[in-house]
Amino acid sequence: MKLLSVWHPRVLRRCWPGMAIAIVIALAATFVSDSYGGPQLLYALFFGLAFHFLARDPVCQPGIEFCSRTILRTGVALLGARITVGQIASLGAAPIVMVVCGVAATMLFGWWLGRRLGRPHAEGVLSGGSVAICGASAALAIAAVLPQSKENEKFTLLTVVGVTTLSTLAMIIYPLIVKLLGMDPDAAGIFIGGTIHDVAQVVGAGYMISPHTGDVATFVKLTRVACLVPAVLALSILFKSRAGKTEVQTQPLVPVFLIGFVWFVIANSLGLIPAPAGEWISHASRACLVTAIAALGVKTSFQSLASLGWRPVAMLVGETVWLLLFVLAALALMR
Repeated sequence: MKLLSVWHPRVLRRCWPGMAIAIVIALAATFVSDSYGGPQLLYALFFGLAFHFLARDPVCQPGIEFCSRTILRTGVALLGARITVGQIASLGAAPIVMVVCGVAATMLFGWWLGRRLGRPHAEGVLSGGSVAICGASAALAIAAVLPQSKENEKFTLLTVVGVTTLSTLAMIIYPLIVKLLGMDPDAAGIFIGGTIHDVAQVVGAGYMISPHTGDVATFVKLTRVACLVPAVLALSILFKSRAGKTEVQTQPLVPVFLIGFVWFVIANSLGLIPAPAGEWISHASRACLVTAIAALGVKTSFQSLASLGWRPVAMLVGETVWLLLFVLAALALMR
């Protein structure tokens, strides 16, 4: 029922101004990419950054949020129609093992780094989990099971801002690292999907390189997203509230878009999606993702990172570098 309410006509009417802005930016990025070449998604991001002044406009904000969340998740779910179980199996078990170990190692590193910087252990776990799993979404989910205080609420907001900004920077920089290291499409997809924080930026960076790299990156990233379930359950036990209940009990543990992605993968593997329908779904997914990246650009403010103070920034940057080095080392061992 909640999923249907998101697409209710009344909700769409309220969101339409912001949606229209994101769609126009996406069309402009598509035109420039088709006419002059270059990465469509990166153009959408940069064009969106130029319209950041609209991010807090009360008329536009609902639509910008709708595009950066609901439209994004719809596009990611539809990506499943491009992938088959055979393609996933061809990657082997190594990427899955790497993802699970990387998530655990990064969260532990975040806890250790927080202690070294004199921060509460809950802040280290929160920032480490947001970097290791899925950025802002993981930060909000993990925050729901941490001890509730004004300090933790403030740090959660700072983490969301910081991890989103760093993820946007990674979307621009990591494809350059892929080219510099001469990675093949499979390795590039594992690297992108295993290191960048948010789903949107993973999709954007992966498909900037190649369609196959984008497919692999999406699968690896959604494997990280799936780790949110056991991570939140484990943390809810460790940080159980005195009342014996946590806010996370009222939230779905498995994201709906992840279920949709898996359903499309299975349907495509079984040949249930005809070729013309698969092509249409692929175009629809691409349109959703370009629109979502444009909205994400509108939301992003690099200046906001400076307001965090140096310790939270150091924690997030340190955890990001740790995950980057961990994945690079894992890829070297997998060769």
